[in-house]
Amino acid sequence: MSVTRDAVLDCLSRISLPDGGTLLSRDLVRALDVEGGMVRFVIEAADAAEARALAGLRDAAEAAVRAIPGVTGTSIVLTAHGPAAKPAPSLKIGGHPTPQAGPQPIAGVRRILAVGSGKGGVGKSTVASNLAVALARAGRKVGLLDADIHGPSQARMMGVSQRPASPDGKTIIPLRAHGVTMMSIGLMLKEGEAVIWRGPMLMGALQQLLGQVEWGDLDVLIVDLPPGTGDVQLSLAQKVPVTGALIVSTPQDVALIDARRAINMFEKLKVPVLGLIENMSSYVCPNCGHEAHIFGHGGVAAEAATIGVPFLGELPLSLDVRIAGDAGTPAATGEGPVAEAYGRLARRLIADGMA
Repeated sequence: MSVTRDAVLDCLSRISLPDGGTLLSRDLVRALDVEGGMVRFVIEAADAAEARALAGLRDAAEAAVRAIPGVTGTSIVLTAHGPAAKPAPSLKIGGHPTPQAGPQPIAGVRRILAVGSGKGGVGKSTVASNLAVALARAGRKVGLLDADIHGPSQARMMGVSQRPASPDGKTIIPLRAHGVTMMSIGLMLKEGEAVIWRGPMLMGALQQLLGQVEWGDLDVLIVDLPPGTGDVQLSLAQKVPVTGALIVSTPQDVALIDARRAINMFEKLKVPVLGLIENMSSYVCPNCGHEAHIFGHGGVAAEAATIGVPFLGELPLSLDVRIAGDAGTPAATGEGPVAEAYGRLARRLIADGMA
């Protein structure tokens, strides 16, 4: 029986610290590596005094990990920052991209799905985060990259706020939430800090987020693109082999106009458009049960039929989605009509070999 990284993380999430929290919630685990039945990681304390206090915790973590079925050996090191240690990560995000000879695959990542839209405000980021969670619930190993450099929102919607670790100043250790491995440039910034970069800086940042993040073994990496047809979209197609694009639009005509531009862009970049998703398709009043189509209905399905690409489904407009996203717990983590809608979308993508 092979040991999975998720099984080890789940085990470590139950190791409680004497003063509250767990090994994972306090961000003490570094350099986790699972190879066959061998598990290696580092418990990094803030200083020598804390390391001495955590000596017993290291033994407890080792015993718990050894009890995982399939584990044949462990190597767990307890260490501490030196007095002159610098905060991690000690790396800079952004800068001119380095040249490469065509798109290069990301080690361990089997498929890359770009979630795009022609305009903002259609719920693209909400769809990306909930789809990632729904795919994870369906048994897929999923990554989520927030590539909206100027307007990152995935950290908030996925409920993470820790600064990612960078043990060597080059490699970036992503965070995990709701079964999804995720990374956002928003995690590298101070709250409310604006990214004021020109095209080359955007392209360099995206290259770092794709190539320097330790994504691990993934069935699919969901890339939440910024709205429009600009530098980030072009860079993504140039840097990595994108399996295909999912286009999100509301049913109204003005949104579909911009969605067509996004479709045209991906066609020019030789990225297959795998299908269209109609978001905010209907609204059911929680008081009386009346169903209304605030932004129209069926426009995206009609557009998909016109251009000859699959229509992947409708997603409802719901207050629960907004509340869940603001709270950092995507609606797809729960039960009910919204979670089921995302579940259907995830199952469709899996059945069609897209995820």
